[in-house]
Amino acid sequence: MKAASREAQAHVTEQLEQLVRGADNSVAAAAQIGTELFLTVDQLDSERALRVAVADTSLEAGQRAGILKEVFGDKVAEPTLNILTAAGEQEWSNPREFRAGLINLGRRALALGAQEQGQLEQVEDELYQLSVLLNGETELTQLLSDRTATAAQKRGLLASVIYGKVTMFTEALALQVIGRPEHNPVDDLAELAAATAKMRGKTVARVTSAEALSDAQRSALAGKLEQIYGREMAIHTEVDPSLLGGMVIRVGDEVIDGSTRGKLSRLRTDMAAQATI
Repeated sequence: MKAASREAQAHVTEQLEQLVRGADNSVAAAAQIGTELFLTVDQLDSERALRVAVADTSLEAGQRAGILKEVFGDKVAEPTLNILTAAGEQEWSNPREFRAGLINLGRRALALGAQEQGQLEQVEDELYQLSVLLNGETELTQLLSDRTATAAQKRGLLASVIYGKVTMFTEALALQVIGRPEHNPVDDLAELAAATAKMRGKTVARVTSAEALSDAQRSALAGKLEQIYGREMAIHTEVDPSLLGGMVIRVGDEVIDGSTRGKLSRLRTDMAAQATI
């Protein structure tokens, strides 16, 4: 996203947070705004002329906001309309980034709802574990990645898998991600989990271990990584017995391989190098 769009999104995000936290029922307000913003994106996706008009910087801010009021005024609640018109009044780099901004605002609204409910960390963990699940379920992931299937079909399939097993905010976020893929289901869900961690002020460390980590081990590992990187860490874990022992830690582009498999691989490489001397 270009600088103008980032500035526009930051401005409207601030208004969104104020609106949600100032509502009588912040959880319900956040859920409604998030849901309705995604419905708005659906309509923009189906109407190219509208999508272009609401991000047309040759129009005055009031004109763009007026278009949004005329089209969505009787379709969404007042809080959602306030966010839409606020977005319309900003200058976005292009219609595609205006659409992306609305999606990010919808995600933020749902995450705020989880935060107000005291479930943000749980939502983060459930999103990441769902990405781990899909990574191991190749057939299901292929169905969710099928370009010939409609968004509704993909959402229906995923809903049948996760219904009643995760919080309502996790379900809402996961379903909208599946319906609007950016890369693939596994990576999209993992990235959304990382964005949720960032909202909690934490950096993600993706930890793959030969055996499941206990809560005490996770806490100790977080403490060590915080000392190394100088910031709070969120530990996202998965189990891979093929590591034989130990773990592999990924923080951004940096990889720390302390697994038994990794050590054996390095030993073989060293022995091969010595044999050629």
